[in-house]
Amino acid sequence: MTLSLPPKARSARSGTTSKTGKKPENAPAKAKQEDTDLSPAASQVLRRFRLVFNAVKTHFQRVEQKAGIGGAQLWALSLIQARPGIGVKALAQAMDIHQSTASNLLRGLSERGLVVAAKDGPDRRTVQLRASPAGARLLRRAPGPFAGVLPTALAGLDAGTLARLDQDLAVLIVALGVDESAATTPLGK
Repeated sequence: MTLSLPPKARSARSGTTSKTGKKPENAPAKAKQEDTDLSPAASQVLRRFRLVFNAVKTHFQRVEQKAGIGGAQLWALSLIQARPGIGVKALAQAMDIHQSTASNLLRGLSERGLVVAAKDGPDRRTVQLRASPAGARLLRRAPGPFAGVLPTALAGLDAGTLARLDQDLAVLIVALGVDESAATTPLGK
């Protein structure tokens, strides 16, 4: 799965110019290495990112302390509990992660005896997943939200806000020069 950048961000990434010969208005400014002073606007955005990152980090730390498993494993376990018989592919789709990543999460859950995998459905080639009694007990004591605070907050935003966030974050991603394949790696892994 690759991250799809909005058209404005794609033109900013490629460095294309408009018909007037100017860079697009949202093209990231090239910062000099010695520039360390942030504008008031950049400082405000940085503080907001710190709030988001710290909220996510704090939630995952609470999950680890109370449940003894990582946030992504907790989310996977909760989906399996809510959808008995779910397969690995469907689990990966529900979590918006690569299927191999879902398999790795399941390996840890299975080794701890929290998930039972069986080939007892109509298609015996695929594995059906169920939470074990130990997995159900763990979910009862684990702090929520099981999907994590960021996915839960994003799910509660309206479509317009999500579209603006997507477009603006795409420009930031281009400025950071990050590997977009990391988009399918869960935060609380």
